[in-house]
Amino acid sequence: MKICVIQPAYSFDERDVEACFNGLLSLLDDCDESMDLIVLPEYSDAPADVQGKGGFYGAADTYGPVILARAKETAKRCHAIVCVNAGYKTVQGVRNTTHVFDREGNVVGRYFKAHPAPSEVKTDKEGGHELDVAYSYQFDKPYVLELEGLRFGFLTCYDFYFYENFARLAKEGVDIIIGCALQRTDSHEALSIINKFLCYNTNAYLVRASVSLGTDSKLCGCSMVVSPKGEMLLNMESRVGLGVCEINPRDKYYKPAGHQGKLRAHYEYIEEGRRPWLYRNGGASVALFENLAPYPRLCAHRGFNTVAPENSMPAFGAAVALGAAEIEFDLWTTKDGVLVSCHDSTLDRVSNGTGKIYEHTYEELRALDFGAKHSEKFAGLKIPTFEEILQKFAGRVIMNIHVKIWDEGFAEDKLAEIVALIRKYDCEHHVYFMTTNDEMLRKAMTYAPDIAVCVGWDGNKEPLSIVERAIALGAKKVQLFKPYFNEESVKLAHAHGIRCNVFYADNPAEARRYLDMGIDTVLTNDYLAVQSAVQDCLPK
Repeated sequence: MKICVIQPAYSFDERDVEACFNGLLSLLDDCDESMDLIVLPEYSDAPADVQGKGGFYGAADTYGPVILARAKETAKRCHAIVCVNAGYKTVQGVRNTTHVFDREGNVVGRYFKAHPAPSEVKTDKEGGHELDVAYSYQFDKPYVLELEGLRFGFLTCYDFYFYENFARLAKEGVDIIIGCALQRTDSHEALSIINKFLCYNTNAYLVRASVSLGTDSKLCGCSMVVSPKGEMLLNMESRVGLGVCEINPRDKYYKPAGHQGKLRAHYEYIEEGRRPWLYRNGGASVALFENLAPYPRLCAHRGFNTVAPENSMPAFGAAVALGAAEIEFDLWTTKDGVLVSCHDSTLDRVSNGTGKIYEHTYEELRALDFGAKHSEKFAGLKIPTFEEILQKFAGRVIMNIHVKIWDEGFAEDKLAEIVALIRKYDCEHHVYFMTTNDEMLRKAMTYAPDIAVCVGWDGNKEPLSIVERAIALGAKKVQLFKPYFNEESVKLAHAHGIRCNVFYADNPAEARRYLDMGIDTVLTNDYLAVQSAVQDCLPK
Protein backbone atom coordinates (compact mmCIF):
# COMPACT_ATOMS: atom_id res chain seq x y z
CA MET A 1 0.00 0.00 0.00
CA LYS A 2 1.50 3.34 -1.08
CA ILE A 3 1.08 6.09 1.50
CA CYS A 4 1.27 9.85 0.85
CA VAL A 5 1.32 12.50 3.58
CA ILE A 6 0.95 16.13 2.57
CA GLN A 7 2.89 18.75 4.55
CA PRO A 8 2.15 22.34 3.47
CA ALA A 9 3.62 25.61 4.74
CA TYR A 10 1.85 27.24 7.69
CA SER A 11 1.85 30.87 8.79
CA PHE A 12 1.20 32.53 12.13
CA ASP A 13 0.00 35.60 10.23
CA GLU A 14 -3.65 35.12 9.33
CA ARG A 15 -3.18 37.43 6.33
CA ASP A 16 -1.29 34.54 4.72
CA VAL A 17 -4.21 32.14 4.89
CA GLU A 18 -5.04 32.36 1.19
CA ALA A 19 -1.43 31.87 0.09
CA CYS A 20 -1.04 28.88 2.44
CA PHE A 21 -4.30 27.41 1.21
CA ASN A 22 -3.24 27.73 -2.44
CA GLY A 23 0.04 26.04 -1.57
CA LEU A 24 -1.88 23.14 -0.04
CA LEU A 25 -4.04 22.81 -3.16
CA SER A 26 -0.92 22.76 -5.32
CA LEU A 27 0.50 19.86 -3.28
CA LEU A 28 -2.79 18.02 -3.58
CA ASP A 29 -2.56 18.42 -7.35
CA ASP A 30 0.87 16.71 -7.25
CA CYS A 31 -0.66 13.46 -5.98
CA ASP A 32 -0.81 10.72 -8.61
CA GLU A 33 -2.48 7.40 -9.40
CA SER A 34 0.26 5.36 -7.75
CA MET A 35 -1.00 6.39 -4.32
CA ASP A 36 -3.44 4.34 -2.24
CA LEU A 37 -3.87 6.56 0.83
CA ILE A 38 -3.47 10.35 0.98
CA VAL A 39 -3.62 12.22 4.30
CA LEU A 40 -3.80 15.99 4.79
CA PRO A 41 -3.12 17.96 8.01
CA GLU A 42 -5.53 19.32 10.60
CA TYR A 43 -7.44 22.47 9.65
CA SER A 44 -6.81 22.11 5.96
CA ASP A 45 -9.50 24.77 5.57
CA ALA A 46 -7.63 27.20 7.85
CA PRO A 47 -3.89 26.75 7.11
CA ALA A 48 -2.84 29.88 9.04
CA ASP A 49 -3.31 31.11 12.60
CA VAL A 50 -6.77 32.63 12.19
CA GLN A 51 -8.00 34.48 15.27
CA GLY A 52 -11.20 34.10 17.24
CA LYS A 53 -14.51 32.62 16.23
CA GLY A 54 -15.00 35.05 13.38
CA GLY A 55 -11.62 34.31 11.82
CA PHE A 56 -11.98 30.57 12.13
CA TYR A 57 -15.58 30.34 10.97
CA GLY A 58 -14.80 32.74 8.12
CA ALA A 59 -11.93 30.56 6.92
CA ALA A 60 -14.04 27.41 7.24
CA ASP A 61 -16.84 29.02 5.22
CA THR A 62 -14.45 30.25 2.53
CA TYR A 63 -12.05 27.35 2.16
CA GLY A 64 -13.93 24.38 3.61
CA PRO A 65 -16.15 23.65 0.59
CA VAL A 66 -13.16 24.09 -1.71
CA ILE A 67 -10.84 21.65 0.07
CA LEU A 68 -13.58 19.05 0.44
CA ALA A 69 -14.42 19.31 -3.27
CA ARG A 70 -10.74 18.99 -4.20
CA ALA A 71 -10.28 16.04 -1.86
CA LYS A 72 -13.21 14.30 -3.55
CA GLU A 73 -11.78 15.09 -6.96
CA THR A 74 -8.33 13.83 -5.92
CA ALA A 75 -9.78 10.57 -4.57
CA LYS A 76 -11.42 9.92 -7.93
CA ARG A 77 -8.48 11.12 -10.03
CA CYS A 78 -5.88 9.11 -8.11
CA HIS A 79 -8.23 6.26 -7.25
CA ALA A 80 -7.04 6.64 -3.64
CA ILE A 81 -8.49 6.89 -0.15
CA VAL A 82 -8.23 10.53 0.97
CA CYS A 83 -8.43 11.78 4.55
CA VAL A 84 -8.81 15.52 5.03
CA ASN A 85 -9.49 17.52 8.18
CA ALA A 86 -11.92 20.42 7.73
CA GLY A 87 -14.87 21.90 9.55
CA TYR A 88 -18.23 20.12 9.59
CA LYS A 89 -21.24 22.32 10.26
CA THR A 90 -23.93 21.37 12.78
CA VAL A 91 -26.75 23.40 14.28
CA GLN A 92 -24.46 24.09 17.25
CA GLY A 93 -21.49 25.29 15.22
CA VAL A 94 -18.49 23.78 13.46
CA ARG A 95 -16.83 20.53 14.53
CA ASN A 96 -13.19 19.62 14.06
CA THR A 97 -13.72 16.75 11.63
CA THR A 98 -11.64 14.32 9.60
CA HIS A 99 -13.53 13.37 6.43
CA VAL A 100 -12.71 10.10 4.66
CA PHE A 101 -13.30 9.70 0.92
CA ASP A 102 -13.16 6.30 -0.74
CA ARG A 103 -11.51 5.70 -4.11
CA GLU A 104 -14.69 6.75 -5.93
CA GLY A 105 -14.87 10.07 -4.09
CA ASN A 106 -17.69 9.12 -1.69
CA VAL A 107 -17.60 10.29 1.93
CA VAL A 108 -17.51 7.03 3.87
CA GLY A 109 -16.58 8.29 7.32
CA ARG A 110 -16.28 11.32 9.56
CA TYR A 111 -14.23 11.42 12.74
CA PHE A 112 -15.02 14.14 15.28
CA LYS A 113 -11.97 15.02 17.35
CA ALA A 114 -12.38 13.17 20.64
CA HIS A 115 -10.46 15.68 22.75
CA PRO A 116 -11.14 19.22 21.52
CA ALA A 117 -8.28 21.48 22.58
CA PRO A 118 -8.90 24.32 25.06
CA SER A 119 -8.66 26.87 22.22
CA GLU A 120 -11.49 25.07 20.43
CA VAL A 121 -13.69 24.91 23.53
CA LYS A 122 -13.24 28.50 24.69
CA THR A 123 -15.73 31.13 23.58
CA ASP A 124 -14.87 33.97 21.28
CA LYS A 125 -14.88 36.31 24.28
CA GLU A 126 -12.30 34.06 25.95
CA GLY A 127 -10.11 34.14 22.85
CA GLY A 128 -11.15 30.73 21.49
CA HIS A 129 -12.75 29.47 18.29
CA GLU A 130 -15.99 28.38 19.98
CA LEU A 131 -16.40 25.11 18.11
CA ASP A 132 -19.23 22.63 18.57
CA VAL A 133 -17.81 20.29 21.21
CA ALA A 134 -21.07 19.11 22.81
CA TYR A 135 -20.61 15.57 21.50
CA SER A 136 -17.32 15.21 23.41
CA TYR A 137 -19.09 15.22 26.78
CA GLN A 138 -20.87 11.95 26.06
CA PHE A 139 -19.55 8.41 26.35
CA ASP A 140 -18.51 6.83 23.09
CA LYS A 141 -16.17 4.07 22.04
CA PRO A 142 -13.26 4.84 19.70
CA TYR A 143 -14.36 5.63 16.17
CA VAL A 144 -13.23 2.85 13.82
CA LEU A 145 -13.87 2.79 10.08
CA GLU A 146 -13.67 -0.49 8.18
CA LEU A 147 -12.63 0.04 4.60
CA GLU A 148 -11.20 -2.39 2.05
CA GLY A 149 -10.78 -5.04 4.73
CA LEU A 150 -8.73 -2.72 6.96
CA ARG A 151 -9.64 -1.12 10.27
CA PHE A 152 -8.84 2.58 10.46
CA GLY A 153 -8.56 4.44 13.78
CA PHE A 154 -8.23 8.19 14.16
CA LEU A 155 -6.44 10.75 16.31
CA THR A 156 -6.44 14.50 15.74
CA CYS A 157 -3.72 16.75 17.18
CA TYR A 158 -4.59 17.11 20.90
CA ASP A 159 -5.83 13.49 20.90
CA PHE A 160 -2.22 12.35 20.66
CA TYR A 161 -1.53 13.47 24.23
CA PHE A 162 -4.11 11.23 25.89
CA TYR A 163 -2.00 8.12 26.29
CA GLU A 164 -4.68 6.41 28.37
CA ASN A 165 -6.73 6.30 25.18
CA PHE A 166 -4.05 4.28 23.36
CA ALA A 167 -4.96 1.08 25.24
CA ARG A 168 -8.63 1.53 24.35
CA LEU A 169 -7.73 2.06 20.71
CA ALA A 170 -5.48 -1.01 20.75
CA LYS A 171 -8.40 -3.18 21.86
CA GLU A 172 -10.24 -2.21 18.68
CA GLY A 173 -7.61 -4.05 16.62
CA VAL A 174 -6.94 -1.16 14.24
CA ASP A 175 -4.51 -1.57 11.36
CA ILE A 176 -3.88 2.07 10.48
CA ILE A 177 -4.27 5.21 12.60
CA ILE A 178 -4.96 8.38 10.65
CA GLY A 179 -3.46 11.41 12.37
CA CYS A 180 -4.39 14.88 11.11
CA ALA A 181 -2.42 17.22 13.35
CA LEU A 182 -0.70 20.54 14.00
CA GLN A 183 0.98 20.22 17.46
CA ARG A 184 2.73 23.52 16.85
CA THR A 185 4.61 23.66 20.16
CA ASP A 186 6.20 20.19 20.15
CA SER A 187 9.75 19.48 19.09
CA HIS A 188 10.61 16.95 16.41
CA GLU A 189 12.13 14.73 19.07
CA ALA A 190 8.98 14.84 21.21
CA LEU A 191 6.73 14.09 18.22
CA SER A 192 8.91 11.14 17.32
CA ILE A 193 8.72 9.74 20.86
CA ILE A 194 4.95 10.18 21.13
CA ASN A 195 4.21 8.51 17.83
CA LYS A 196 6.61 5.60 18.19
CA PHE A 197 5.06 4.98 21.61
CA LEU A 198 1.59 5.10 20.04
CA CYS A 199 2.36 2.52 17.37
CA TYR A 200 4.21 0.19 19.70
CA ASN A 201 1.25 0.25 22.10
CA THR A 202 -1.50 -0.17 19.50
CA ASN A 203 0.24 -2.56 17.07
CA ALA A 204 -0.90 -0.30 14.25
CA TYR A 205 0.65 1.87 11.56
CA LEU A 206 0.43 5.62 12.01
CA VAL A 207 -0.04 7.90 9.02
CA ARG A 208 0.30 11.45 10.35
CA ALA A 209 0.11 14.71 8.40
CA SER A 210 1.04 18.10 9.83
CA VAL A 211 2.35 21.47 8.63
CA SER A 212 5.76 23.10 8.28
CA LEU A 213 6.58 26.20 10.32
CA GLY A 214 9.60 26.84 8.12
CA THR A 215 12.50 24.78 6.85
CA ASP A 216 14.71 25.68 9.84
CA SER A 217 12.04 25.12 12.49
CA LYS A 218 12.54 22.34 15.02
CA LEU A 219 8.89 22.51 16.07
CA CYS A 220 5.71 21.02 14.60
CA GLY A 221 5.97 19.36 11.18
CA CYS A 222 7.05 15.74 11.25
CA SER A 223 4.44 14.35 8.91
CA MET A 224 5.35 10.72 9.26
CA VAL A 225 4.63 7.04 8.85
CA VAL A 226 5.49 4.74 11.76
CA SER A 227 5.27 0.93 11.90
CA PRO A 228 3.69 -1.21 14.64
CA LYS A 229 7.19 -1.99 15.81
CA GLY A 230 7.80 1.71 16.47
CA GLU A 231 10.08 2.11 13.46
CA MET A 232 10.11 5.49 11.72
CA LEU A 233 9.47 4.69 8.05
CA LEU A 234 9.06 8.32 6.96
CA ASN A 235 9.63 11.64 8.72
CA MET A 236 9.37 14.90 6.79
CA GLU A 237 10.54 17.01 9.74
CA SER A 238 10.07 20.60 8.43
CA ARG A 239 10.16 19.93 4.70
CA VAL A 240 7.25 21.23 2.63
CA GLY A 241 5.90 18.76 0.08
CA LEU A 242 4.73 15.17 -0.25
CA GLY A 243 6.07 12.29 1.79
CA VAL A 244 5.64 8.88 0.18
CA CYS A 245 6.41 5.36 1.36
CA GLU A 246 5.15 1.78 1.00
CA ILE A 247 3.68 -0.32 3.82
CA ASN A 248 1.96 -3.64 4.28
CA PRO A 249 -0.86 -2.66 6.67
CA ARG A 250 -1.45 -6.28 7.64
CA ASP A 251 2.04 -6.62 9.09
CA LYS A 252 1.94 -6.67 12.88
CA TYR A 253 4.61 -6.80 15.55
CA TYR A 254 4.59 -9.63 18.06
CA LYS A 255 7.13 -10.24 20.81
CA PRO A 256 7.54 -12.72 23.67
CA ALA A 257 5.09 -11.83 26.42
CA GLY A 258 7.74 -11.75 29.12
CA HIS A 259 10.73 -14.06 29.38
CA GLN A 260 10.01 -17.22 27.36
CA GLY A 261 6.43 -16.08 26.92
CA LYS A 262 4.25 -16.68 23.86
CA LEU A 263 4.37 -14.20 21.00
CA ARG A 264 1.83 -11.45 21.52
CA ALA A 265 1.20 -7.83 20.70
CA HIS A 266 2.59 -5.49 23.35
CA TYR A 267 -0.87 -4.35 24.46
CA GLU A 268 -1.98 -7.98 24.89
CA TYR A 269 0.97 -8.58 27.19
CA ILE A 270 0.08 -5.44 29.16
CA GLU A 271 -3.58 -6.48 29.53
CA GLU A 272 -2.57 -9.55 31.53
CA GLY A 273 -1.15 -7.42 34.31
CA ARG A 274 -3.40 -4.35 34.19
CA ARG A 275 -4.51 -2.93 37.55
CA PRO A 276 -7.20 -0.39 36.60
CA TRP A 277 -8.01 0.50 40.21
CA LEU A 278 -4.60 2.18 40.42
CA TYR A 279 -5.35 4.65 37.64
CA ARG A 280 -7.47 7.73 37.11
CA ASN A 281 -11.25 7.47 37.04
CA GLY A 282 -12.44 6.44 33.62
CA GLY A 283 -15.19 4.80 31.66
CA ALA A 284 -18.82 5.28 30.80
CA SER A 285 -19.98 5.62 34.41
CA VAL A 286 -17.85 8.67 35.11
CA ALA A 287 -20.08 11.72 35.57
CA LEU A 288 -19.46 15.07 33.94
CA PHE A 289 -17.34 17.42 36.03
CA GLU A 290 -19.25 19.62 38.46
CA ASN A 291 -18.65 22.73 36.36
CA LEU A 292 -19.78 20.97 33.15
CA ALA A 293 -22.85 19.07 34.35
CA PRO A 294 -26.06 20.76 33.16
CA TYR A 295 -28.64 22.46 35.32
CA PRO A 296 -31.16 22.27 36.89
CA ARG A 297 -30.32 19.33 39.13
CA LEU A 298 -31.73 17.30 41.98
CA CYS A 299 -29.46 16.47 44.88
CA ALA A 300 -30.24 13.42 46.99
CA HIS A 301 -29.93 14.90 50.48
CA ARG A 302 -28.20 12.39 52.77
CA GLY A 303 -28.66 9.96 49.84
CA PHE A 304 -32.04 8.45 48.95
CA ASN A 305 -32.91 8.37 52.61
CA THR A 306 -36.59 7.47 52.37
CA VAL A 307 -35.63 3.94 51.32
CA ALA A 308 -32.37 3.46 53.24
CA PRO A 309 -30.78 4.95 56.35
CA GLU A 310 -29.57 8.51 55.80
CA ASN A 311 -25.89 9.12 55.13
CA SER A 312 -25.37 5.41 54.48
CA MET A 313 -23.79 3.53 51.62
CA PRO A 314 -27.17 1.98 50.61
CA ALA A 315 -28.76 5.45 50.51
CA PHE A 316 -25.95 6.86 48.35
CA GLY A 317 -25.97 3.79 46.11
CA ALA A 318 -29.73 3.96 45.58
CA ALA A 319 -29.50 7.61 44.57
CA VAL A 320 -26.64 7.00 42.15
CA ALA A 321 -28.40 3.98 40.63
CA LEU A 322 -31.51 6.08 40.02
CA GLY A 323 -29.46 8.69 38.19
CA ALA A 324 -29.14 11.43 40.79
CA ALA A 325 -26.87 14.19 39.52
CA GLU A 326 -25.72 14.93 43.08
CA ILE A 327 -25.66 13.39 46.51
CA GLU A 328 -25.20 15.36 49.74
CA PHE A 329 -23.60 14.11 52.92
CA ASP A 330 -22.11 15.44 56.14
CA LEU A 331 -18.64 15.02 57.61
CA TRP A 332 -17.63 14.79 61.26
CA THR A 333 -14.41 13.60 62.82
CA THR A 334 -14.17 10.94 65.51
CA LYS A 335 -12.28 11.32 68.78
CA ASP A 336 -9.28 9.67 67.13
CA GLY A 337 -9.48 11.75 63.95
CA VAL A 338 -11.32 9.53 61.44
CA LEU A 339 -13.63 11.37 59.03
CA VAL A 340 -17.12 9.82 59.08
CA SER A 341 -20.51 10.70 57.63
CA CYS A 342 -23.51 11.45 59.82
CA HIS A 343 -25.97 14.35 59.78
CA ASP A 344 -26.24 14.97 63.51
CA SER A 345 -23.41 15.58 65.89
CA THR A 346 -25.20 13.21 68.26
CA LEU A 347 -25.76 9.48 67.91
CA ASP A 348 -29.16 9.01 69.56
CA ARG A 349 -31.48 9.60 66.57
CA VAL A 350 -29.67 7.44 63.98
CA SER A 351 -28.00 4.67 66.01
CA ASN A 352 -28.21 2.65 69.19
CA GLY A 353 -25.51 4.83 70.72
CA THR A 354 -25.57 8.02 72.76
CA GLY A 355 -23.45 11.12 73.03
CA LYS A 356 -21.45 13.07 70.45
CA ILE A 357 -19.71 11.50 67.46
CA TYR A 358 -16.50 13.34 68.24
CA GLU A 359 -16.51 11.97 71.79
CA HIS A 360 -16.14 8.40 70.45
CA THR A 361 -13.30 6.62 68.70
CA TYR A 362 -13.86 5.13 65.29
CA GLU A 363 -13.81 1.60 66.69
CA GLU A 364 -16.45 2.56 69.24
CA LEU A 365 -18.67 3.92 66.50
CA ARG A 366 -18.16 0.81 64.36
CA ALA A 367 -19.59 -1.25 67.20
CA LEU A 368 -22.90 0.63 66.91
CA ASP A 369 -25.88 -0.13 64.69
CA PHE A 370 -26.70 2.69 62.25
CA GLY A 371 -29.48 0.86 60.39
CA ALA A 372 -32.04 -0.65 62.70
CA LYS A 373 -33.72 2.64 63.66
CA HIS A 374 -34.64 3.14 60.00
CA SER A 375 -35.71 -0.48 59.48
CA GLU A 376 -34.85 -3.87 60.88
CA LYS A 377 -33.87 -4.83 57.34
CA PHE A 378 -30.84 -2.58 57.77
CA ALA A 379 -29.88 -3.86 61.23
CA GLY A 380 -26.11 -4.01 61.64
CA LEU A 381 -25.34 -1.20 59.17
CA LYS A 382 -22.10 0.61 60.03
CA ILE A 383 -21.26 4.30 59.89
CA PRO A 384 -19.35 5.04 56.65
CA THR A 385 -16.02 6.81 56.52
CA PHE A 386 -15.35 9.57 54.03
CA GLU A 387 -12.80 7.35 52.31
CA GLU A 388 -15.30 4.50 51.95
CA ILE A 389 -17.71 6.87 50.21
CA LEU A 390 -14.98 8.01 47.84
CA GLN A 391 -13.83 4.45 47.17
CA LYS A 392 -17.28 3.48 45.95
CA PHE A 393 -18.65 6.65 44.34
CA ALA A 394 -15.74 8.91 43.34
CA GLY A 395 -16.29 10.22 39.84
CA ARG A 396 -19.70 8.54 39.57
CA VAL A 397 -21.77 11.42 40.96
CA ILE A 398 -21.28 15.02 42.07
CA MET A 399 -20.83 15.23 45.84
CA ASN A 400 -22.12 18.13 47.91
CA ILE A 401 -19.93 17.71 50.98
CA HIS A 402 -21.27 19.49 54.04
CA VAL A 403 -18.24 19.69 56.33
CA LYS A 404 -19.93 19.95 59.72
CA ILE A 405 -16.67 20.30 61.64
CA TRP A 406 -16.15 23.59 59.79
CA ASP A 407 -19.61 24.77 60.82
CA GLU A 408 -18.69 24.06 64.42
CA GLY A 409 -15.23 25.64 64.15
CA PHE A 410 -13.22 22.64 65.29
CA ALA A 411 -9.64 23.49 66.14
CA GLU A 412 -8.49 20.69 63.83
CA ASP A 413 -10.24 21.58 60.58
CA LYS A 414 -8.86 18.53 58.67
CA LEU A 415 -8.75 20.57 55.43
CA ALA A 416 -5.46 19.06 54.24
CA GLU A 417 -6.68 15.52 54.95
CA ILE A 418 -10.04 16.06 53.25
CA VAL A 419 -8.42 17.52 50.14
CA ALA A 420 -5.77 14.78 50.07
CA LEU A 421 -8.47 12.09 50.08
CA ILE A 422 -10.35 13.83 47.28
CA ARG A 423 -7.17 13.98 45.21
CA LYS A 424 -6.30 10.36 46.05
CA TYR A 425 -9.57 9.27 44.45
CA ASP A 426 -9.20 11.69 41.53
CA CYS A 427 -12.50 13.46 42.05
CA GLU A 428 -11.65 17.09 42.75
CA HIS A 429 -13.81 18.07 39.77
CA HIS A 430 -16.77 16.04 41.04
CA VAL A 431 -17.13 17.57 44.51
CA TYR A 432 -17.77 20.85 46.25
CA PHE A 433 -17.59 21.93 49.87
CA MET A 434 -20.56 23.42 51.71
CA THR A 435 -20.27 25.14 55.07
CA THR A 436 -21.68 28.09 56.98
CA ASN A 437 -18.17 29.18 57.99
CA ASP A 438 -16.88 31.95 55.70
CA GLU A 439 -13.40 31.80 57.21
CA MET A 440 -13.11 28.13 56.27
CA LEU A 441 -14.44 28.83 52.78
CA ARG A 442 -11.67 31.39 52.28
CA LYS A 443 -9.11 28.94 53.60
CA ALA A 444 -10.41 26.15 51.34
CA MET A 445 -10.46 28.42 48.27
CA THR A 446 -6.82 29.37 48.89
CA TYR A 447 -5.63 25.87 49.73
CA ALA A 448 -7.51 24.04 46.95
CA PRO A 449 -8.69 26.63 44.39
CA ASP A 450 -9.72 23.89 41.94
CA ILE A 451 -12.40 22.56 44.32
CA ALA A 452 -15.64 24.52 44.28
CA VAL A 453 -17.22 25.88 47.46
CA CYS A 454 -20.82 26.63 48.43
CA VAL A 455 -21.88 29.23 50.99
CA GLY A 456 -24.25 27.85 53.63
CA TRP A 457 -26.94 29.62 55.64
CA ASP A 458 -25.49 31.16 58.81
CA GLY A 459 -28.78 31.99 60.55
CA ASN A 460 -29.27 35.45 59.04
CA LYS A 461 -32.93 35.64 57.98
CA GLU A 462 -32.42 38.56 55.58
CA PRO A 463 -33.04 36.99 52.10
CA LEU A 464 -30.09 38.71 50.37
CA SER A 465 -27.56 38.16 53.14
CA ILE A 466 -26.31 34.75 52.01
CA VAL A 467 -25.89 35.93 48.42
CA GLU A 468 -24.00 39.02 49.52
CA ARG A 469 -21.64 36.77 51.50
CA ALA A 470 -21.03 34.65 48.40
CA ILE A 471 -20.33 37.74 46.29
CA ALA A 472 -17.84 39.00 48.87
CA LEU A 473 -16.12 35.62 49.01
CA GLY A 474 -16.05 35.08 45.24
CA ALA A 475 -17.88 31.77 45.69
CA LYS A 476 -19.84 30.30 42.79
CA LYS A 477 -22.56 28.55 44.80
CA VAL A 478 -24.95 29.31 47.63
CA GLN A 479 -27.21 26.91 49.48
CA LEU A 480 -30.38 28.86 50.25
CA PHE A 481 -32.38 27.83 53.30
CA LYS A 482 -36.14 27.97 53.23
CA PRO A 483 -38.01 30.10 54.00
CA TYR A 484 -35.27 32.73 54.22
CA PHE A 485 -34.88 33.50 50.52
CA ASN A 486 -36.96 34.81 47.62
CA GLU A 487 -36.82 35.40 43.87
CA GLU A 488 -34.73 38.51 44.43
CA SER A 489 -32.12 36.32 46.16
CA VAL A 490 -31.95 34.07 43.11
CA LYS A 491 -31.80 36.97 40.64
CA LEU A 492 -28.99 38.68 42.54
CA ALA A 493 -27.01 35.43 42.69
CA HIS A 494 -27.44 34.73 38.98
CA ALA A 495 -26.48 38.30 38.12
CA HIS A 496 -23.10 37.56 39.73
CA GLY A 497 -22.68 34.12 38.13
CA ILE A 498 -23.57 32.27 41.35
CA ARG A 499 -25.55 29.00 41.24
CA CYS A 500 -28.35 28.50 43.76
CA ASN A 501 -29.04 25.34 45.75
CA VAL A 502 -32.07 25.24 47.99
CA PHE A 503 -32.55 23.14 51.09
CA TYR A 504 -34.99 21.47 50.65
CA ALA A 505 -38.13 20.12 48.87
CA ASP A 506 -39.71 16.72 49.50
CA ASN A 507 -43.01 17.80 48.03
CA PRO A 508 -43.03 17.55 44.21
CA ALA A 509 -45.13 20.69 43.78
CA GLU A 510 -42.73 22.64 45.96
CA ALA A 511 -39.74 21.32 44.00
CA ARG A 512 -41.34 22.39 40.71
CA ARG A 513 -42.05 25.84 42.14
CA TYR A 514 -38.38 26.21 43.07
CA LEU A 515 -37.26 25.13 39.59
CA ASP A 516 -39.69 27.61 38.02
CA MET A 517 -38.18 30.28 40.26
CA GLY A 518 -34.76 29.58 38.73
CA ILE A 519 -33.23 27.45 41.47
CA ASP A 520 -30.32 25.47 40.02
CA THR A 521 -30.22 22.51 42.43
CA VAL A 522 -33.00 21.28 44.68
CA LEU A 523 -31.99 19.12 47.63
CA THR A 524 -34.53 16.42 48.47
CA ASN A 525 -34.87 13.54 50.88
CA ASP A 526 -37.41 11.73 48.69
CA TYR A 527 -35.39 11.51 45.50
CA LEU A 528 -37.51 9.20 43.35
CA ALA A 529 -40.86 10.86 44.03
CA VAL A 530 -39.50 14.32 43.29
CA GLN A 531 -37.47 13.19 40.28
CA SER A 532 -40.49 11.45 38.75
CA ALA A 533 -42.63 14.55 39.17
CA VAL A 534 -40.19 17.11 37.73
CA GLN A 535 -38.23 15.07 35.19
CA ASP A 536 -39.61 17.21 32.36
CA CYS A 537 -37.71 20.14 33.92
CA LEU A 538 -34.39 18.26 34.12
CA PRO A 539 -31.72 17.79 31.42
CA LYS A 540 -32.10 14.62 29.37
